Amino acid sequence: MSKTQTISTTASDATVAAAAAQFLSPVVLGLQALVVNGKQAHWHVRGANFIGVHEFLDTLVEHAGDFADTAAERIVALGLPIDARVSTVAEKAAKTAVPAGFTASDDLVRAVISDIDAILADVRTAIDGLDEVDLTSQDVAIEIMRGLEKDRWFLVSHVAA
Repeated sequence: MSKTQTISTTASDATVAAAAAQFLSPVVLGLQALVVNGKQAHWHVRGANFIGVHEFLDTLVEHAGDFADTAAERIVALGLPIDARVSTVAEKAAKTAVPAGFTASDDLVRAVISDIDAILADVRTAIDGLDEVDLTSQDVAIEIMRGLEKDRWFLVSHVAA
């Protein structure tokens, strides 16, 4: 049996850690779900934009994994654990738009954009919630937003008229 252990902190530090975990945990789970579903999309994209979308999805998956790691490490650095086990991520991933099978590139790109938008909503909540609690954790969320918005722009460019 494993035990969850937290690092001894002051009440103020504990408040900061709890806030960081509260606001960054949904971001981590959403990003980990994007890693899994981004690979699903990568393997099943079809259509005229195949190679561009296929290759960019690998980049998106890499970025999402890096962003998730940054947010999770912030929580752990503050002394709290994060539950990002497969079963926990699966609960978040089940609510995503990426379909299970082969999908036309335009439809698949729109589904991935929808998933990114859901994560961005969690990121915005984190940015707002951390504003008066922990600016360092807020900076983590802002950096994630910057990167996700850039990746979203690249995907939107595939389906823009």
